[in-house]
Amino acid sequence: DVQLQASGGGLVQPGGSLRLSCSVSGFTLDDHAVGWFRQAPGKERERVSYFNHIGDETYYADSVKGRFTISSDRAKNTVYLQMNNLKPEDTAVYYCAVGSRQTILTMTPYKWGQGTLVTVSS
Repeated sequence: DVQLQASGGGLVQPGGSLRLSCSVSGFTLDDHAVGWFRQAPGKERERVSYFNHIGDETYYADSVKGRFTISSDRAKNTVYLQMNNLKPEDTAVYYCAVGSRQTILTMTPYKWGQGTLVTVSS
C-alpha cells in the first residue's frame, strides 16, 4: 500500500524558512515524480513544485521561484521542499503527491498525502 507522509509545516514569521518533507513508502520513486501542492483558504489547490526522478527534472511555480527548492533523497525515499523568504501569501495547507510527470502536471496523481499547514504571519 502506498503511503505518503508530509511533515514540517508550522507557524513562521515573514522572511522565515521551513522545510517540508514527503516520505513515501510502498512505492519506488525512481521512475516517478513527486509534487508539492498547496491550497489556501477559499482558493483552489495549486501546483507549487515537483521533482521528476526521471532526469532529475524540477519545476517551480512562478510565485515561488528563487525562494523554494525541491530535492530528493532516494535512499530515504523522501522529497523535501525548502521554503525560504516566506511570505504571508504562502500560507496554505501543503500536500505532496506521487505519480508520473503527466499526472503531476494535471494534478491527478496516483496518491495524495495528507496536508501539512504552513502559516506565515507576524
